[in-house]
Amino acid sequence: MSNIVSAESVQEWRGQPWKATVDDSVTDKVERMLVEARAHGVSAYRQLNQRFPSGLEVPMEYTTVRLGGQAGLIAIGRNLSAVAELQSRLIAAQQAMEQEYWKLREVETRYRLLFDASHEAVLILKADTLRILEANPMAIRMLGLARGRDLLPEIGADERETFLAMLQRVRQFGRAPSVLLHFGPQRAGWMVRALITPGEPGPVLLVHLAQAEAAHISTGSATPAGFEEFFDRLPDGVVVIDSNGIVRRANRAFLDLAQVGGEGVVVGESLARWLSRPGADVGVLLSSLHRHGTVRLFATSMQGELGAETAVEISAAGNVPGRPGHIALLIRDVGRRLPGREPGPSLQAALGSVIEQSGGSPLRSLVRDTIGLVERHYMIAALDLTHGNRTAAAEMLGLSRQGFYKKLAQYQLDGPARNGEDHAD
Repeated sequence: MSNIVSAESVQEWRGQPWKATVDDSVTDKVERMLVEARAHGVSAYRQLNQRFPSGLEVPMEYTTVRLGGQAGLIAIGRNLSAVAELQSRLIAAQQAMEQEYWKLREVETRYRLLFDASHEAVLILKADTLRILEANPMAIRMLGLARGRDLLPEIGADERETFLAMLQRVRQFGRAPSVLLHFGPQRAGWMVRALITPGEPGPVLLVHLAQAEAAHISTGSATPAGFEEFFDRLPDGVVVIDSNGIVRRANRAFLDLAQVGGEGVVVGESLARWLSRPGADVGVLLSSLHRHGTVRLFATSMQGELGAETAVEISAAGNVPGRPGHIALLIRDVGRRLPGREPGPSLQAALGSVIEQSGGSPLRSLVRDTIGLVERHYMIAALDLTHGNRTAAAEMLGLSRQGFYKKLAQYQLDGPARNGEDHAD
């Protein structure tokens, strides 16, 4: 910046008042400096915006000194551009830090509200000592576990190895099946699971405790911990949805098909989010399940969060006959299966006959015949998938019932209706 100032021509300043060379807003400072120098010999330092003949403005800091005799006054200044730039950077850095601070405070406030409002016990443990760093009100009220206490002595001696083995698996793989532990004088059963997260000065464990249902802790039955591990290790995707198609449970194989990292991502979401025909597939599945009680080998495909598409077959059953409250679906990846016979005549074979006519028939005629073959093929496939249910097949193809019936007649597919349906409205 000093090189820029030294390169400026100031010959035009000769014969002009000093205040004519500075910004109009600081001329009063120049007057005060001159008065002080005449009265006391030297003036205090003041900052001015020096305006050069070229139009360049530079922040300067001046002091004025009275010379001896009739020599007059001399103004001595230094360039403050570097200081001004540093000040500007410092202010910007302070503003950025303040914004980040308030963002962190907002996140902390949300975390604290969720932590305190949870209806289940939640603990935060120091990963190396298992000392309780935080305990939410439910953990304090139900288990008497407070900050500063060690968790391990609160667990029965016969169950500590189980708890430590679960934590070891969490440290290695990031997650582990829940384990059943007993706390308190009444030896009440609690399902315990944990996650490990970074922290200062070291990692911490987020431990979630949910009261075990009496039916799950009865003697002589498989433990919930064993069932959880078995459920998670199944090679085919297993997902439990409610009557509205909302995911309530999912195993690791389903998470792999959906291309998500944890069960928390899918729970509470609609299963339709990952099916290739959102709405149609889930609607047809639920409709067929209510009508027949079970669904077998429903062919569709799943769209992963990262874009992968996998051909799957779905079988499903409800927890009770009629209109079940919860539905379990077995989702099998059939992408590597050798291609089998398609429903109805082969589309490729049918199109081959049209291709052979190329050059001997008008293009419009070839296009019309091709469209007819494709429509007929997918109508047959939809009827096969819905076990002849025309309403469900029309919904799957995005057609109205009347439009679907017209095409059935057009392609001579209007045989006797199945599943108790009438031929037309």
